[in-house]
Amino acid sequence: MHRLFRATTGFFVVLSCVFFVGMVRPSFAQTDLNGYWDVRTPNPSLDETFRDTYFEIQQSGETISGALIRRPNGIPITGTFKDGVIHFVTVPPAPPAPPAGSTAPPRPAQRSITYDGTYENGKLMLTSQGRNGTVASVGERVTKEATMPPAPLPLPALKDLPDNGLARTPPMGWNSWNKFGGRVDDASVRGMADAMVSSGMSKAGYVYINIDDTWELGRDANGNITSNKKFPDMKALADYVHSKGLRIGIYSSPGPKTCAGYEGSFGHEGQDAKTYAAWGIDYLKYDLCSDLDIYKDDALTLQAIYQEMGQALQATHRPIVYSLCEYGRAAVWTGWGEKSGGNLWRTTGDISDRWESMDRIGFSQIKLAPYAKPGHWNDPDMLEIGNGGMTADEYRTHMSLWSLLAAPLIAGNDLRTMTDETKSILMNDEVIAIDQDPEYKPVASLSSDGGIEVLMRPLHDGSVAVGLFNRTAAPAEAQFARSSLPTSLTGKRVKLRDLWKHDAVAMDGDTFKATVPSHGVVLLEISAH
Repeated sequence: MHRLFRATTGFFVVLSCVFFVGMVRPSFAQTDLNGYWDVRTPNPSLDETFRDTYFEIQQSGETISGALIRRPNGIPITGTFKDGVIHFVTVPPAPPAPPAGSTAPPRPAQRSITYDGTYENGKLMLTSQGRNGTVASVGERVTKEATMPPAPLPLPALKDLPDNGLARTPPMGWNSWNKFGGRVDDASVRGMADAMVSSGMSKAGYVYINIDDTWELGRDANGNITSNKKFPDMKALADYVHSKGLRIGIYSSPGPKTCAGYEGSFGHEGQDAKTYAAWGIDYLKYDLCSDLDIYKDDALTLQAIYQEMGQALQATHRPIVYSLCEYGRAAVWTGWGEKSGGNLWRTTGDISDRWESMDRIGFSQIKLAPYAKPGHWNDPDMLEIGNGGMTADEYRTHMSLWSLLAAPLIAGNDLRTMTDETKSILMNDEVIAIDQDPEYKPVASLSSDGGIEVLMRPLHDGSVAVGLFNRTAAPAEAQFARSSLPTSLTGKRVKLRDLWKHDAVAMDGDTFKATVPSHGVVLLEISAH
């Protein structure tokens, strides 16, 4: 999932902390802060849940050092403590440089966080600047053991799960994370269902309304997963979405905590699968997150982790699409994702609404295309179309590239406020038809030169889709020769249709040439005349 924050109970960084209203500071004798601290922060959506971030504090006189505990390596802290007043900052390491020869932009530096507050009655009363302004948290002493992840549980013996018969073409729908993050709630999900129908998206093939992270509260006395106050009745919500002729998805993690620090499925896989089925869930996104603090990061272990939930879903006898979110670890596309019951699997890290992110992720996927097949798809993450961080040309590139890749088309914008331009991109039925072609054949590169990419994908009726992409900062000419087409088309008269202009175009002799705008695309369907 593309994350606004990434935190689990003691296992991941908290990127926003909490507001504390300052008070007059009394005089304190100097206190020894050495040891382990749990800094608890209400989640910004005010949904009755908290995030726990663990620190090891080392104090020498008035000097503070130590680390924010994060696996595999902590993040150093440095600061001061004097007369009951504490101040410290996190010091994230510099991001690694791109590999030699890479054209990818350097990763952005991780944000340093400043904490200020007081020590009162054995607690740290802290403030810091989060993404939503000044927020407050309370730190209490804990043992070292409390900062550690739980012990691993036995994993199932490996076996190849049967194909569940779902997702014969790449899933299409909407997911809450890219636009709403932790602000998603029952009302917004109902609104998206309404808009998916009223906008015409459902007729174009978009059917899944997927709730991402932050819906969870905890577990009841019997260990059943419960939703927080943002989602008062999951069964009623699922019934509403179904009443629109749509399907509904939900999110969890095999770890004890999700990426945003909410309740995961660790140790409750079968129980949670039964709950999802009882609610009427049709799609599960299963995000690795804190499970990496417990188990090894290798193909056999990851297969067992995902197989456990795959078996649990199949045991419910409800058709539930299974989306593996493991960020391309251990070459999931080479087989273990399918064996564990997955219908789709993430092949990359999180996308963001920037050209550099979409470009880097999208064009890296071409070599993986042969590994996909009906029911089992490579997933380069969700669509950002309509979220405002890219130009219309860049969004057309996004849609064209994902369709040529046969990637899931999971919109991530606010469907209630789409512009006509956004609608024209997301609901271009000719482009969607490429993505949803019933006889999957992988895309391949015809040429790649100086930022000009020409990709071709054969289609079920003998035609081909050809995309001419310009990854450079200025308009440029792109071309391909008739001889590069399949032999079934090279000896015949052909017709070319521009799928964004919705009009016929012509070859110049035995070559097609076009001026492609910066970061833009010309997408063609070529068929026998």
